[in-house]
Amino acid sequence: MSWLQLRVAVNKPEVEALEDALLASGAVSVTLEDGADHPILEPGVGETPLWDSLRVTGLYPADIHTELALQLLCENFSGQLQRWRWEILEDQPWETLWTEHYQPIQCGEKLWVCPSWREPPRPDAVNLSLDPGLAFGSGTHATTFLCLQWLDAQVLAGKTVIDFGCGSGILAIAALLLGAKQVIATDNDPQALLATRDNARRNGLSEAQLNVCLPQDLKAEPADIVLANILAEPLISLAGQLTALTVPGGQLCLSGMIASQTEAVMSAYSEHFRFASPSCREEWFCLTAEKGR
Repeated sequence: MSWLQLRVAVNKPEVEALEDALLASGAVSVTLEDGADHPILEPGVGETPLWDSLRVTGLYPADIHTELALQLLCENFSGQLQRWRWEILEDQPWETLWTEHYQPIQCGEKLWVCPSWREPPRPDAVNLSLDPGLAFGSGTHATTFLCLQWLDAQVLAGKTVIDFGCGSGILAIAALLLGAKQVIATDNDPQALLATRDNARRNGLSEAQLNVCLPQDLKAEPADIVLANILAEPLISLAGQLTALTVPGGQLCLSGMIASQTEAVMSAYSEHFRFASPSCREEWFCLTAEKGR
């Protein structure tokens, strides 16, 4: 089955009225997109900010009478429609379509991240089989890749690791496959914990090696390495807890910030940690540091 979508450019003050008008004209759903390449990287907790300029798309059944739908839209929308167009949208298996474009990724010298439905390109490498599910962390995003690349370069044999904000479990599993003795993975999203457990089993790891829990249930002894691939604001607010979770002489890997946020993040930890030069991929930065003894 095909669908029709009507795409309309609009400014923020008119979004709500346009959304209501699209639904009144027969749209079965409405989506909002940035219309001017002004990303919102880190909204506050509980906030749902909008861009100043947007593209609003109404999705309609293919048999909709387009002229009548447009007439109803104009009758219910007090603003002026600008830069609008109809498009045909072919029906596709959206829940699995993304898997066609997810390819194996080399992260450093030894480590490869491979989709669970693909054969590893290098069977002799350290191959992490992954199905992200609904959790963040496939290795394709710059913040995750930077952490994986850093882990690949470390000597992890016998080390204990905490992955704070584990998402799909990709960093926790990579640490174990690269030689870590034990990892504790924590996330406040139950879906992330489910994905982490599934991926751990997929990679032949036991619960004794990888302990998965909610943050409030984290009762870990300080670890040799603490990983946190989240965002700048929570990294700053968690500075005390992540510092306490790192043993003296231990290592810290923080990712999920842009250039303008690196100084504030480093400042939150600088009393106890000595930072190396930041690493960067695209617009994202990763900070690594060693805790004083």
